[in-house]
Amino acid sequence: MAERPARKAPKAHEAQVVRTERLTPHMQRVTLTGDGLAAFAAGDCTDHYVKLLFPIEGVTYPEPFDIQRIREEFPRDQWPVTRTYTVRSWDAETRELALDFVIHGDAGLAGPWARDVRPGATIRFLGPGGGYAPEAGADWHLLAGDESALPAIAAALEALPQGARAYAFIEVEGPEEEQKITTDAEVVWLHRGGRPVGEALVEAVRALDFPAGTPQAFVHGEAGFVKELRRYLRVEREIPREHLSISGYWRLGHNEDGWQASKREWNAQVEAEQETAA
Repeated sequence: MAERPARKAPKAHEAQVVRTERLTPHMQRVTLTGDGLAAFAAGDCTDHYVKLLFPIEGVTYPEPFDIQRIREEFPRDQWPVTRTYTVRSWDAETRELALDFVIHGDAGLAGPWARDVRPGATIRFLGPGGGYAPEAGADWHLLAGDESALPAIAAALEALPQGARAYAFIEVEGPEEEQKITTDAEVVWLHRGGRPVGEALVEAVRALDFPAGTPQAFVHGEAGFVKELRRYLRVEREIPREHLSISGYWRLGHNEDGWQASKREWNAQVEAEQETAA
């Protein structure tokens, strides 16, 4: 059997920070722009995401920047570190791309960068990816997530077809973390207040009096509660898989590198368990 050719890495975009804004005590918006976004295209999905590329300190990369060449010629520990973030908004006319970051002090890589970065700084990234958008023909919509899913949920709510019936449950630490979302949908803010991540979300979705018909559901955030809600919707509510967009954006106790390395296997195991239960 012939070997499958190696998948070619996509070309990286380069952009400059044009402004930053602290939205809430723990959410920072960074807006990017520049000629390097001429080939960037987003709009089909409300969960579009990009993979930011953070260079390794002390490593000099070839110019023009070529992520494929870097992956072929540099040892893996010298590859730029990737961090995945949802596109909050994209304006093709002004070439402005807004990304929202959850800030946890000095913890992590992207959060401190977003907190401290100043206009004029350059960042490279891959993407966009994505796979979900509200369908006009859905009987109704269910959206649930924690802070990490807030940008995608907000984008989805703002893109809902006029008159669409939707319920959104968003869990944040407290009332100071709520954001204004332009929507006619019912948005329920759940305040964690020190409880385990996702506990309030699972309770709220389970307590919802489901309307008639089949929902289109978007459930993203910490992998533990995502697993519980996936089981509830797939097994107990018997919602077909094709009506669900459900995935763990992150997992307690893992950074993105560790989570992404195990995510596919973890998802496959969860899916197998729930198919057996169904």
